[in-house]
Amino acid sequence: MAVPASPQHPRGYGILLLTLLLKALATTASACNHLRPQDATFSHDSLQLLQDMAPTLPQLCPQHNASCSFNDTILDTSNTRQADKTTHDILQHLFKILSSPSTPAHWNDSQRQSLLNRIHRYTQHLEQCLDSSDTRSRTRWPRNLHLTIKKHFSCLHTFLQDNDYSACAWEHVRLQARAWFLHIHNLTGNTRT
Repeated sequence: MAVPASPQHPRGYGILLLTLLLKALATTASACNHLRPQDATFSHDSLQLLQDMAPTLPQLCPQHNASCSFNDTILDTSNTRQADKTTHDILQHLFKILSSPSTPAHWNDSQRQSLLNRIHRYTQHLEQCLDSSDTRSRTRWPRNLHLTIKKHFSCLHTFLQDNDYSACAWEHVRLQARAWFLHIHNLTGNTRT
């Protein structure tokens, strides 16, 4: 007659669960810690690429009266997770608009691709951080902030369409992108110390 296997002790499961949880938390911390050094240079380097990809226009652009205003005070937060989500959302919109096939011919495509690659990599790192932190925290992101950002970028898309994707309209969008990179710098600088 076979001897029955001894039942596992419930504390054994608790220790195993605790070990797995600690390993997951360590992975989460390492997934987010790598952003700190990148935060210091991401916006600066992106601003430089943005400048390099779009040399000065040969003609003077008329003042475009785009009604795409944005109240940047809603970006003020000391919550790292909210800043990461906001940065992620902004970067997704920037990537979408700057990867348009209708960008002006005078833009340096190599520099634009470098900027898009940089945005894509940073967005992926943010996704890893946000995915791993979602297991620990279910803090809701302010819906009005998400909608305000979405509305602003939708307005920029409409502005480009209404101006037939002209070089001057793209210059306005490039200046808006510059402002967004400065917002990202402020977001990441204020929450990662």
